[in-house]
Amino acid sequence: MALIHSTALVDPKAHIADSVEIGAYSVIGPDVEIGSGTHIGPHVVIEGHTRIGSDNQIFQFASIGAAPQDKKYKGEPTLLEIGDRNTIREFVTINLGTVQDAGATRLGNDNWIMAYVHIAHDCQLGNNIILANNATLAGHVHLADWVFLGGFTSVHQFCHIGAHAMTAFTAAVSQDVPPFVTAAGNRAVPAGINSEGLKRRGFSSEQIAAIKRGYRLVYRAGLPLEEAKAALQAEEEKSPEAAAYLRQLREFIASSARGIIR
Repeated sequence: MALIHSTALVDPKAHIADSVEIGAYSVIGPDVEIGSGTHIGPHVVIEGHTRIGSDNQIFQFASIGAAPQDKKYKGEPTLLEIGDRNTIREFVTINLGTVQDAGATRLGNDNWIMAYVHIAHDCQLGNNIILANNATLAGHVHLADWVFLGGFTSVHQFCHIGAHAMTAFTAAVSQDVPPFVTAAGNRAVPAGINSEGLKRRGFSSEQIAAIKRGYRLVYRAGLPLEEAKAALQAEEEKSPEAAAYLRQLREFIASSARGIIR
C-alpha cells in the first residue's frame, strides 16, 4: 500500500504503485503514473500526463509535468516520461512536451538533477546525466548518456550535447557540443576533452589518447570540417581500440543541424 501523507492531495484517477511514498502537501494530478519505490517529498506538484518509473527520489518543491512555457501550447495532452532511479532535487522544474516536436519530454535512468534545474518542453535526456545547480535547458535540447553540465550552464533551444561531454560553470551553449568534448565560456567554445570523466568510466589510456587525437583533428589541425571528418575516419582505421568512439564523434558532427562549437 502506498504511504501517502494525510495532507497530500492525490487525485483518485492517478495510478500510484503500492510502495510509493508521498509527502505532506504534495499534489498529484489525475493523469499521473508513479512506479514502485519512488519517494515524493513534501510540497511537490506532479501534473499533466506524466509517467514516472521506479525508485526515483523527488525532493520538496519540485514542479513536474507542468504546461510548457511555450505560447503555441494549447492544452494538448502531451507527455512527460521519467525513467528509473533518478534523483530530482529541490525546485527542479520539468515541463511537458509539445505537439510541434515529439509530443513528449523524456528523462532516462540514473540521472542526478540538482536544485533549481529547469528542463523545458521536448527535451530528451539519456542516462547517467548530471545537471548541476541552476543548469537551464531550453526547449528541444537533447543530452546523450553521461553528459555533465556545470552549475548555471544554459543551453539554447534545439542544441544537442553528445555522450560524455561536459560544460564548465556558467557555460552558455548555443551550438552542438560533440561527444567527449568539454565546453566553457559565454559563448561556449571547446576546451579539450572530458578526460577525467572518461577515466572514471573505465576508458583505457589508449582509448583516451585516440579520442584526444580525434579532438585535435577537429579543433587544432586547422582543417575545414569536411576534411576533419575524413581525417577522423582514417584515424578509426589506425585506432581499432577506439574506433567506435571516433566513429561516434564523426557521426555526431555529420548529423549536427546547428553546427558544432568551434
